[in-house]
Amino acid sequence: MSFGQPPEKSPWHLVAKNIDPNNYYGVTVANGMVGIVSSPDPMKVSDVVLNGVYDYYQRGRVSNILKTFNHVNMNLDVDGRRVTASEISNYRQVLDMKKAALMTSFDVGDKISVEHSMLSLRHLPYTALTTVKITAKKAVDIVPMSVIEAPNHLIDIRNYYSEIDRPHVKVPLLTSVAKSPSGKHEVAASNSFIFSEKHSQEPELIHEDWDYNMHLAKFHKKLKAGEAYEFSVVSSAVSSEHYEDPHNEAERLTIFAMLEGKDRLMKKHEEAWERLWQSDIIIGGDLQVQKDVRSALYHLYSFARAGTAYSLSPMGLSGLGYNGHVFWDTEMWMYPPLLMLQPEIAKSLLEYRFQRLDAAKQNAFAHGYDGAMYPWESSDDGSEDTPVWALTGPFQHHISGDVGWAFWKYYQVTHDKEWLSTRGYPMLKEVADFWVSRVERNGPEQYDINNVIGANEWQENIDNNAFTNGMAKVTLRYATEAAKTLDIQPNPDWMHVAENIPVLQFPDGTTRENATYNGETIKQADVNLLAFPLDVISDEEQIRIDLNYYEPRMAADGPAMGRSVLATLYAKLGETDKAYELFLKSYRPNEVPPFGVISETAGGTNPYFATGAGGMLQAVISGFGGLEITDEGMVQNEKRIPKQWKSLEIKGWK
Repeated sequence: MSFGQPPEKSPWHLVAKNIDPNNYYGVTVANGMVGIVSSPDPMKVSDVVLNGVYDYYQRGRVSNILKTFNHVNMNLDVDGRRVTASEISNYRQVLDMKKAALMTSFDVGDKISVEHSMLSLRHLPYTALTTVKITAKKAVDIVPMSVIEAPNHLIDIRNYYSEIDRPHVKVPLLTSVAKSPSGKHEVAASNSFIFSEKHSQEPELIHEDWDYNMHLAKFHKKLKAGEAYEFSVVSSAVSSEHYEDPHNEAERLTIFAMLEGKDRLMKKHEEAWERLWQSDIIIGGDLQVQKDVRSALYHLYSFARAGTAYSLSPMGLSGLGYNGHVFWDTEMWMYPPLLMLQPEIAKSLLEYRFQRLDAAKQNAFAHGYDGAMYPWESSDDGSEDTPVWALTGPFQHHISGDVGWAFWKYYQVTHDKEWLSTRGYPMLKEVADFWVSRVERNGPEQYDINNVIGANEWQENIDNNAFTNGMAKVTLRYATEAAKTLDIQPNPDWMHVAENIPVLQFPDGTTRENATYNGETIKQADVNLLAFPLDVISDEEQIRIDLNYYEPRMAADGPAMGRSVLATLYAKLGETDKAYELFLKSYRPNEVPPFGVISETAGGTNPYFATGAGGMLQAVISGFGGLEITDEGMVQNEKRIPKQWKSLEIKGWK
């Protein structure tokens, strides 16, 4: 384990420079199941987030994604003194995006140098691997410690230590078990050392119970000047969401990983990421933008995985932002790049929605509608989980169309008829039935959708919102096409309604955001989404009129993805200079130190905003890159490469 070539010049490395613990926003290593967020403190992490597990923390009276045991923390004593941030120098952190490894190095006085590497193993969804190499500058006594610590919200914490002794191996197990805040879930974490010494020659471990919320296993080692010592720790985290018996399963998974050994674990992890990176975006001539785009891809790949039924929250697995709930951010912003580059991961996001179709139907029933009305904020069971004070829950109805749109897009890319028959069409039918019951039939071309909140959430309880109406028209058409593809007779009312839903205009022909909109500042793009990605508006002159009107009305403190859709549209129109300017504005002001992770807004302080990453990737892929999803599948249109780049290659989409 080493840093190799100077990472600053590598397109695969994010280097944390001038680390200030008081102005530090961690980077996440994750495998779609367990997210581990870095810390400015040596050998520590700030959070461990477990996907798919929600409970009540007494925050907003709604569920939150679960922070579980911090099971990868370490302590280190050198000559009897605890190593802390004040004791070290040359502290450096580098994220290797190619291998999904966070590497940290530092010196402890004139005594030792430490290299610390951490992985959330891609091929083992519940397990992490940490490797530590300590090099002595002079003769020293070291005491490394593997620590499991419980966050304050976990209850009924139980700590265990055991050793399994076999003739060929000794397996130490440091394990903690607890209940989630309300007692709904049981969570468990277990870890074990991997030593390089032969059996019976490995260090003797000492277990220490410090408090209900923390215990550790440690060993003593004497190092001579110039001597280097390396060891690893494997750590597994599960819950009753994943297994009926999380305690035993956490230990079994840890035993498996421990006996696989570091080299096999590293090899399989790196092979899994190598397969993911077969779908990559390569930009010539601009090293920093290459890193930025790779960082966006890395985070989306890290926050989701194929073969599951878990979705993406706006902050992925980087913390409790937006309570870990699933919004339109998934389908409209993060999902399209994944669909084009990693359709099997995209399929997992759709499976999450399909498995909650019955809950969406119950939600429609409760509001007096037919079909499926998806919740604005979704967590575990698929019922509405928006805090009561936010009116978006009862009124942001475009989410049902967003989900339907995403389902048809998957079929367009894959042409998987079996999936369309068992998943896509059953869901699209319910969404179409929702829209035909939702409209108010007030006359020809006046099937109104009243009392909603659109994409611009700063205008509440308005009528005939452009994006909502446009999405309803699109998904009604998609449901009709899906039925015909399967030789099913579509409900003729679907297209009848679609043709009579209005898209309003001002007298000068500019598309009007809603019936009472009169030029107010908007939170984010709404009307412009009708041109991309909905293609409801395709006339270039109309697209320009709407861009010219709404771009100056977008709030400076709006979320990152708003300007990315404008960048995409300008690129498609061939105005690459303007597109590039907006592309950079869509994320650069939102980067926070020391890794440049993206916050939701300029000057924001939340965790990694994966929604913004999805938006800027769409600008690259569909704007500059010219890729388009059509009924014929993925189509390569003319590229519109900014003059600042020498080349743009999008790999793995065919």
